[in-house]
Amino acid sequence: MRISKFMTPEIIFGPGSMSQTGESLRRLGAEKVFVVSDPGVIQAGWAKEIIRYLHDCRLDYHLWTNVSENPKDYEINQGVSEYLATDCNAVLGIGGGSALDAAKAIALISTNHGTIHLYEGVDKISHPLPPMVMVPTTAGSGSEVSQFSIITDTTRRLKMTIVSKSLIPDIAIIDPDTLVTKSARLTANTGMDALTHAIESYISLAATPLTERFSLHAIELISKHLRPSTASQHNREAKEAMAMASLQAGLAFSNAVLGAVHAMSHQLGGLLDTPHGEGNAILLPYVMEFNFLATPEKYRNIAEAFGENVSGLSLNDAAKQAIKAVHHLARDLEIPESLAKLGLMEEHIEEISQNAVHDACMITNPRDMSEADVSKIFRQAL
Repeated sequence: MRISKFMTPEIIFGPGSMSQTGESLRRLGAEKVFVVSDPGVIQAGWAKEIIRYLHDCRLDYHLWTNVSENPKDYEINQGVSEYLATDCNAVLGIGGGSALDAAKAIALISTNHGTIHLYEGVDKISHPLPPMVMVPTTAGSGSEVSQFSIITDTTRRLKMTIVSKSLIPDIAIIDPDTLVTKSARLTANTGMDALTHAIESYISLAATPLTERFSLHAIELISKHLRPSTASQHNREAKEAMAMASLQAGLAFSNAVLGAVHAMSHQLGGLLDTPHGEGNAILLPYVMEFNFLATPEKYRNIAEAFGENVSGLSLNDAAKQAIKAVHHLARDLEIPESLAKLGLMEEHIEEISQNAVHDACMITNPRDMSEADVSKIFRQAL
């Protein structure tokens, strides 16, 4: 067995666990906390609640909410300026993946300086980051436990993938109660993002026995609970299961990395500012079809994790049940059927295909993928 490493923050999980935020930051030496959130979290009341927990621990704070759905490079610059001007010494992210990615990027630049573009790629961070605590309010991104931050380069119109163990937060607090304020569409999109993390990390060239266990269990949880979680904001059992699925998929992909779905969907988000999970959901079955040749045994295991009966089937037929299961889930969740519905046009494909093959996530895709292969898949999904 090759040498592998598994990185994770301290994890606090369960209903009501958000109440541990202030104490967690105090343990890390925080005195004044830079709180990164977004307008949706403010409206839902979660930012107000978390600030109460900071007050309870006698922690000063500064709230910053100027982050959009796909965080932009100029937003990170603004956040860093505000962080430095307000004399904060710790970062707290609360929100979906966009808020958490922005919080990590702000923490990065606050001690390493320059612009976020300098850190695109793998392991380009040289100085320690301030203490970081992340509180997700969606079940999808896994950013609260990952070594990734995804930021849009508005000049090149693409998403930069920044990968470093330095970006793994010190503490992740996963409170399923936060999921009850999310719409059906957001629940479906973020859930499909978590599913993509689980599947891509499972078949990744960098997968290990440890990451594979997390990936497969996440798939099992999502196959059972994403539909009911989308159907009802008040299904607490489904919300808790999806929070656990997102956490486990996040741990898996942080350590095993991802694949072509994310390499391609990053380009959609950078070009069209589309919801990340929605792009993943549309691309996932097409990329699975392409990757089928590389790893049919794992596809059979994915089908079994979905609850498909594969007994008596040949390896190929059993493996193809995994792709069908993903199709059926996306259809039931009313995910758009084509990238055209997200605004992609034929004239965009050449540019985004060129960018996709250079995305860091492409390195661990299990089947070699050329620019022509990427273009073909984009056209199939169009």
